[in-house]
Amino acid sequence: MILSNGYVYTKDFRFAPNSRILVNGERITKVKENFTSCCNKGCGCATSGEVVDLKGLLVIPGLIDVHFHGSVGYDMMDGTEESLDAIAKYQAKSGITAICPATMTMPEKDIVKACENVRDYKVKEDGADVVGIYMEGPFISPKKVGAQNPEYVHKPDVDFFRRCNKASGNKIKIMAIAPEEEGALAAIKELSGEVLPSIAPTVTAYDVAKKAIANGAKHLTHLYNAMPGLAHRDPGPIAAAADAQWCEAEIICDGIHIHPSAVRAAFRMFGEDKMLLISDSMMAVGLEDGEYELGDQKVFVKNRVATLASGTIAGSATNLYDCMKTAHLKMGLPLETVVRCASYNPARSIKVLDDYGTIEEGKVASLLVIDRELNLKGVLLRGKWLFKNF
Repeated sequence: MILSNGYVYTKDFRFAPNSRILVNGERITKVKENFTSCCNKGCGCATSGEVVDLKGLLVIPGLIDVHFHGSVGYDMMDGTEESLDAIAKYQAKSGITAICPATMTMPEKDIVKACENVRDYKVKEDGADVVGIYMEGPFISPKKVGAQNPEYVHKPDVDFFRRCNKASGNKIKIMAIAPEEEGALAAIKELSGEVLPSIAPTVTAYDVAKKAIANGAKHLTHLYNAMPGLAHRDPGPIAAAADAQWCEAEIICDGIHIHPSAVRAAFRMFGEDKMLLISDSMMAVGLEDGEYELGDQKVFVKNRVATLASGTIAGSATNLYDCMKTAHLKMGLPLETVVRCASYNPARSIKVLDDYGTIEEGKVASLLVIDRELNLKGVLLRGKWLFKNF
């Protein structure tokens, strides 16, 4: 297959006009920028089959959500094939073609079950690739549980993590941890070669956060949320991460969790190379307002706002593609930036960049065709069209 006459998002984070992408099976075989005519020198154009005219539309990599909990009435913690099927199918048709679903603060047996489910899961033809697990809890601060169940908060425990990771087939990519808790700094240091430790949910002070980053926690879980704010005399983990030579940060751009000005400030502090767009979405995404569950607690969704009965925000009801749209169209971030932060940066963070995150020769042919208003016009999933409306 040849995708022709489009603006292709390149590996150096720009849109190249009049470009061609050659696809063979599930992989990209060649990318040609500023294409005018076939070189006729074994490039493969003449034998690549169907030519799809992109009609000047934009082509970007399939998005990667490294932190979300569920979709369309299902949750990662269900621990069933049916659940992952439904989640992966919804995500793929929404433009998120690789996913790293998150656990919750629950009993160890439930986390192990969810991990085993991912280990054994076989991707379906119409579903996103399940490329890892985000372990959010139980090593969190009991003072910042947010929508997590406080009954199951657990002190940082290396053996606990390793049992879960073994159950997953070593697929846990990120582990949230509160660095101020007893044993946390030592656990971060010991595990940093096995998983990416991430700060939050936490009440940590600047100095402790700085030590955690030095020990290997070079990632912040949903920046601003479930952590102390940035104060001029007590700057907390946000300033510690911004001061670090390298520490990346997730951010939820659903227009509910964070004010647009604070989002723009975060990008100025960290730089676009260190920012990851996430959705932190729960099972209500893709469904109507109503009553749902997250981490064994009731969640009420109204007008895309998901809360516990107490009023605490409980994840989002917005998928990553729509978060990316909001970040660009309503928060004023450049299109090239938001695409990078929803594709390349997440792939790099969870170490799947060899297969995902950019449009390059040899990578998985999961691509999105969009217009300038970020309307999703087509999804190519592992070399086959899920839909094509152009």
